[in-house]
Amino acid sequence: MVILEHALLTIKPGQSASFEAVMARARPLIVVSPGFRSIAVRKACESPDQYLLLVEWEDIASHRDGFRMSARYAKWRALLHPFYEPMPTVTYFGDPV
Repeated sequence: MVILEHALLTIKPGQSASFEAVMARARPLIVVSPGFRSIAVRKACESPDQYLLLVEWEDIASHRDGFRMSARYAKWRALLHPFYEPMPTVTYFGDPV
């Protein structure tokens, strides 16, 4: 089973371009994580300050106990979390029905 991590990211108004540039710098921090499969970040068509983050993992533990407990996540958080308002909620999804 592949786990899909979903987070709706709301960026502080007027900071979308900066967020996109920083996200490009942050990507390498997650792609080398054990259990990582893929990442997609998509900008909302009707809201310039909203993005959808989708990350595929081998299992939830790879994200929650692996990446989130790593020094790479501390760097990810320092780079990206200042852009979020409010902080996003992460939801995990299993295989397609």
